[in-house]
Amino acid sequence: QVQLVESGGGLVQPGGSLRLSCAASGFRFSNYAMSWYRQAPGKERELVARITNINGFTNYADSVKGRFTISRDNAKNTVYLQMNSLKPEDTAVYYCHARTGLQVNWGQGTQVTVSS
Repeated sequence: QVQLVESGGGLVQPGGSLRLSCAASGFRFSNYAMSWYRQAPGKERELVARITNINGFTNYADSVKGRFTISRDNAKNTVYLQMNSLKPEDTAVYYCHARTGLQVNWGQGTQVTVSS
């Protein structure tokens, strides 16, 4: 059974940093790309960042380029999202995502609130 468990969210002031983690289990982690999505109140869920399984190629939403970094540790079955220079508009629930074949898997989400 695939499980994705996010952690690391919280309340941070504008300009601050947070590091999200997603611990994966139930599938061969190193075989699959991993992604982070977010959903703000009243908005659709959007892709934030993605990292491939081979070579670790990354891509980002334009709104977070240069501020967020996605990475993975295949030995720990964990994907990370380092978020710097946070803005109030980054406030959202952040979800870990993995597509394993035909199955789409989501974590439970972790709340990130950027506010002074």
